[in-house]
Amino acid sequence: MIKQPAPPDIAPPPLRNDCFALPAGVNWTPVDEALALLRERLRPVKAAISMRSVRAFGHILATDVVAARSNPPQPNSAVDGYGFAGAIPEGAHVFPLAEGRAAAGVPFNGTVPAGQAIRVLTGAALPAGVNTVILEEDVNVRDGHIAFHGPLKLRANTRQAGEDVKAGDLVLPAGRRLTSADIGLLAAVGVAEVNVYAPLRVAVMSTGDELVSPGEPAGLGQIFDANRPMLLSLVEQMGFEPVDLGRVGDDPDVLRARLNKAAEQADVILTSGGASAGDEDHVSGLLRQAGAMQQWRIALKPGRPLALGMWNGAPVFGLPGNPVAALVCTLIFARPALSLMAGAGWQMPLGFDLPAAFEKRKKPGRREYLRARVRDGRVEAFHSEGSGRISGLSWSEGLVEIEDGARHIAPGDPIRFIPYSSFNL
Repeated sequence: MIKQPAPPDIAPPPLRNDCFALPAGVNWTPVDEALALLRERLRPVKAAISMRSVRAFGHILATDVVAARSNPPQPNSAVDGYGFAGAIPEGAHVFPLAEGRAAAGVPFNGTVPAGQAIRVLTGAALPAGVNTVILEEDVNVRDGHIAFHGPLKLRANTRQAGEDVKAGDLVLPAGRRLTSADIGLLAAVGVAEVNVYAPLRVAVMSTGDELVSPGEPAGLGQIFDANRPMLLSLVEQMGFEPVDLGRVGDDPDVLRARLNKAAEQADVILTSGGASAGDEDHVSGLLRQAGAMQQWRIALKPGRPLALGMWNGAPVFGLPGNPVAALVCTLIFARPALSLMAGAGWQMPLGFDLPAAFEKRKKPGRREYLRARVRDGRVEAFHSEGSGRISGLSWSEGLVEIEDGARHIAPGDPIRFIPYSSFNL
């Protein structure tokens, strides 16, 4: 049996403090350029660990996996019936039955003589002298003989050794997040241990004096914190390990302490609010003081300001405070970046061209994302584009992506719809 080698006891080097630095002279960053910069600058940040395959669901492979055993390991019967040697021509045929039978897990140890048949059951290893099986429904049995009509092709109703996977074949590549089907495949080819990346830990915090937690009394000018529970569940749905850092008021000293805690407990930090350049935007202010902050002004609607930086070695994604903008920026920018840092590679969502069920005129200069859903094969857009309309996130089933240039969308025009399922949601 081929055993997976244990991963070396080594961790990746830390990311550089200037990994988010924009090229000189860049003010507004197109979406595609921002994504390309993230893809170029980031890399996996987790070490590889060895894990039992049966416990590895949802983990990301750190090394390629090859089959330790062929599947099937030997030729076997695909049906309940009778086995014999060779192809059968047209016409009526009668074969004497050999003593015994072959069943799954209980092989027939002898050799079936030429011109004779033997009882075989589904999954049974084919006995020596057998390479063809006829279904029992097509056979009459009497006095130790079987009678049936041909023709029957050679190897009919049989499975060949390794016809699915051969020993030594690559079965799963490094960077794949293991699914339930993958776990079954690993078991079928005899792989008991795999090398996977340790789970990426993603800390989430909300900032702002105006926030209170649901269930707490909300005073005048206060709102319930929707971003943190939304982002924590997003992180978990995307397959990462969420770390809840709570909410922080507009106090730079408290925020600094919370960021220190986040960098100790997590590999990546997501904040919402405080990412712009106002008096109370303390996330960007603290990152700027640390000398590791970049204010990316993305040519994007919703969600233009995106603060990116490093805090004690942990990348920080400073997301907008509006819930819709926070979710869009997480899906479009943070998700592929987190996937890359987790070891799964850069993953872009799969979109589909479908006819629009709405009309919209868009000016050039920014890429836009609309909350949308599909009904009767056409894409409906949410009635409002306001980035505070969080009900539209619940109403929608995905996003419409409208390219950077000017666009007049009329009902029936093809548009790109990205279902939330393409983001692993």
